[in-house]
Amino acid sequence: MANDLVFSRRTLLKGAGALGLLGAASTLPIRHALAAGKLTVGFIYVGPRDDYGYNQAHAQGAAAVKAAFPGVTVLEEENVPETIEVQKTIESMINLDGAQLIFPTSFGYYDPHVMKMAAKYPEVTFLHCGGLWAEGHPANAHSYFGYIDEAQYLSGVVAGHATQTKKLGFIAAKPIPQVLRNINAFTLGARSVDPAITTQVIFTGDWSMPVKEAEATNSLADQGADVVTCHVDSPKVIVETAERRGMFTCGYHASQAALAPKGYLTGAEWNWEVLYPRFVADIQAGTPIPSLVRGGLKEMVVKTSAYGAAAPDAGRQQADAVKAAFMAGDFAIFKGPVTDNKGGIAIPAGTTLGQTDILLEKMDYLVEGVIGATA
Repeated sequence: MANDLVFSRRTLLKGAGALGLLGAASTLPIRHALAAGKLTVGFIYVGPRDDYGYNQAHAQGAAAVKAAFPGVTVLEEENVPETIEVQKTIESMINLDGAQLIFPTSFGYYDPHVMKMAAKYPEVTFLHCGGLWAEGHPANAHSYFGYIDEAQYLSGVVAGHATQTKKLGFIAAKPIPQVLRNINAFTLGARSVDPAITTQVIFTGDWSMPVKEAEATNSLADQGADVVTCHVDSPKVIVETAERRGMFTCGYHASQAALAPKGYLTGAEWNWEVLYPRFVADIQAGTPIPSLVRGGLKEMVVKTSAYGAAAPDAGRQQADAVKAAFMAGDFAIFKGPVTDNKGGIAIPAGTTLGQTDILLEKMDYLVEGVIGATA
């Protein structure tokens, strides 16, 4: 039904555009809605909203908006690719539904699609997930992201206490800075428990590769890894495969605890259920939203999954203590000396990289203890 709705909206929009109707009417629904004191919010997902991963985390945020603001109309479109299709969906939400606030949630939506639509519809507020806003971009194209490597570090701490083989596995899509930052944070957390622990990383090549993800999980199990985590769009296949192989798992994006009742330890989650209602409240109140919004555990932009039955008490205690330090602003993940896995100095002694440090945005190395390469 959802896909039928997306198709019909895009088809209707295309037909209206061919008749030359959209240009004249493009801002009328917005103005009428504002005059009536109503707010319509659109959420756009690159995959299914029940994927136990990236898209589900955003959908949970949309559900929180519905619950917190019964008078707000919430639109949701799933399985919208990072192509001109997202522009068609945005046009439909604005011109057919009168949306004044749109959350295009996928990383690849921003350039050029969101920037083009933001320039065309200056009365609409765009809040894009990814932290890509820069000087010179449209003022109504805001961006937000979270320091989820903090939660990954805590997952690593718990994994470090759970492992018996001292071999962890990390399945990732691509070796880009954000992914490397998560792999490194997870590994540093685990090695804070025991420096002998290693993390074998396998890159699948893309964000949703279920067959390769299953193969990678089985390969890690065959090599003796007894804890696995990931950075892919949907951890579902990885978690289910790991559970069948008797491995422990740390989740990502959203909670996958229901998929692994025996092996789920904890996970690194986005907390859009808190952030999205904040944004909507600001829009309703007329409060200016910063062009770039970021935060970690302290700001409640990210969170950790509830501990599973398999999480050791010692791991819970250490992770809780480190989490308290994060919340107090007294803990840094990337504090020198940090050596990369080629024997070089990644972060010199006496140097601490805070979460806003630009060097973290350019991370191109794997830390000591990670088995794998970026190329």
